[in-house]
Amino acid sequence: MRNYYRFSARHFAVLLAGTLFLVALCAGTALAADKKPIVFADLGWDSVQVHNRVAGFIIEHGLGYPIKFTPGETILLNKALISAKGADAPNVNMETWTENWQELYDEGLAKGKDPNTDEGFVLLGPNFPNSVQGWYVPTYMIKGDAKRGIKPTAPDLKSVYDMPQYWELFKDPEDPSKGLFYSCIPGWSCRDVNNKKFDAYGIRETYNIMEPGSGAALAASMESAYKRGKSWIGYYWAPTWVLGKLDMTQLEEPPFDPAVFESTAKCAYPAVKCDIIVHKKLPEWAPDVVDFLTKYNTTLDINNKFLAHMQDTDGKPPEAAMWFLKTYEDLWTQWVPTDVAAKVKAAMK
Repeated sequence: MRNYYRFSARHFAVLLAGTLFLVALCAGTALAADKKPIVFADLGWDSVQVHNRVAGFIIEHGLGYPIKFTPGETILLNKALISAKGADAPNVNMETWTENWQELYDEGLAKGKDPNTDEGFVLLGPNFPNSVQGWYVPTYMIKGDAKRGIKPTAPDLKSVYDMPQYWELFKDPEDPSKGLFYSCIPGWSCRDVNNKKFDAYGIRETYNIMEPGSGAALAASMESAYKRGKSWIGYYWAPTWVLGKLDMTQLEEPPFDPAVFESTAKCAYPAVKCDIIVHKKLPEWAPDVVDFLTKYNTTLDINNKFLAHMQDTDGKPPEAAMWFLKTYEDLWTQWVPTDVAAKVKAAMK
């Protein structure tokens, strides 16, 4: 009987240990299942959709939260983020482009600081330094390109004020008496701004304006000229795949001045802030997510490069996000604890 008792006790101990392990495992699973989803504002451009999937992959596989992507346009999604009403209302915006919805942004930020309402958001900081927009020419026109056998054709083309001197390099095929400047798409606000700049800088006397029918057509005009080593001058912005893929130089303008920009536009375009914001209650129930997103920080160059990779591979945001995680491992592993990074790496295999 004594031996039997000792044998049973040993098995009882093993059984008890196994039971406790299962209880702990089930408890952990239940806790993970109880976590609320992190919902991203899946706005309608590539860079934000890639950032959503980079952050989403890390949050899902490293921090254990379910994730969702809610598609839509800027104002509607940001209104939904501020109110946080509905299961699909986003609680994270990875790229604010603040000045494009400044009035609503100010309202949401103020509500985020108001303890008497559950509405509003908090600012976590920049995703990447301010975006850029302006007038560009291929760098080989200024510096040449020895590898392609291209000699500089406009070595002193540094500023918008130098454009009249070089108009003949950009001759309009339909009007050889003037150069051709590629402007914005009809309906875009930059179209009107560029028209004001033409008058302010006195460029209309030497250049005609071409308004492509789409963003794709504008990009194609630049890429086509670049591949052939030809002259090109026009408006563009970043982050974009084009400026990630092609070596272009932005022409100098007087520093941005709000009053001047509103009246004559005789100054540089304003930089638009691309910050990360989250609903004000997210820090309460997902502090680890907020800590991660606060550390999330990229550069304009990185954005241009992953967008160029998308273009070259005809990839979609999920593929670009995986490329980002593999290419910039030294960067994103700084945003999370070591154990979280290990989980993310394991999920990538």
